[in-house]
Amino acid sequence: MITINGRKMGKSYNNVIRLTELFSGDHPILVKAYSPMTVRFFILQTHYRSTLDFSNEALQAAEKGLKRLMEAYEWLKQLQVDPSVQATKPVNDDAAPDAKVIQLLSQLEEFMNDDFGTARVLANIFEMVPVINSLKDKNMPMNALSGTTLQTMKQQLQLYVEDILGLKSDDAGDDKLKEVMQVLIEIRKDAKAKKDWLTSDRIRNQLEAIGIEIKDEKDGGMSWRKV
Repeated sequence: MITINGRKMGKSYNNVIRLTELFSGDHPILVKAYSPMTVRFFILQTHYRSTLDFSNEALQAAEKGLKRLMEAYEWLKQLQVDPSVQATKPVNDDAAPDAKVIQLLSQLEEFMNDDFGTARVLANIFEMVPVINSLKDKNMPMNALSGTTLQTMKQQLQLYVEDILGLKSDDAGDDKLKEVMQVLIEIRKDAKAKKDWLTSDRIRNQLEAIGIEIKDEKDGGMSWRKV
C-alpha cells in the first residue's frame, strides 16, 4: 500500500523511511525534512485504501499546498461577517461564486461519508481557496458571497480542516513571532506615514532576507507570511 518513488517500500529494497526520518530529513532518499502536518496533509490527499507513493516532489507539493490552504483559511477565520449581507446576482447565476461555494460545501459531508473520502473533501476545499484569496486581495467584492454563505464556509472549514482532518498551520503556536511581527508592522506603518521610506524599505528588505515577506494591502493594511 506504500511505495517510494513508484517502488514498493520494503527492507529488501533498502527504501524504508520511518516517520521520524521524514520529520528529521535524516534519510539518503530525502532532500529535506518535512513537518508532521505536511506528512498528514500528504496522506489525506490519497484515499486510505489506495496506494500511497512517497517522493520528494510529492511531499514538496504537499508542503506548498498545505501552506496555501492554511493562509487562506487563517484569513477567513479572522474575517468579520455580517449575516444580513445579500450576494450580488451576476447575469449567469450558474457562474455565481455564491452558488459555487454553496455547492462545494454541500458535498463535504457526502464525500466524507463515502468511505472516508478525504481526498475528495480536500479537492472541494481547494476549489474554495481561489475564492477566499480573491476576497482577500479585493479582486472580488465582499458581497459576491452572502453573509450567510461566508458564515457557513467559516464554520464548515473549521469543522473539516481542524476538527475532522486535524490540520494546522506549521506556524501554529508561534505566538511570539506573531507578536514581534505585529510590532514591526506598526513601526513600518508609522515610518510610511512619516514618509520615512528608508526605514520602511529597510524593515521589508531585512525581513525578506530571512524569509519573511511583508505585503502592502490595497486597504492600507499589511500582512506577512513566511516564504
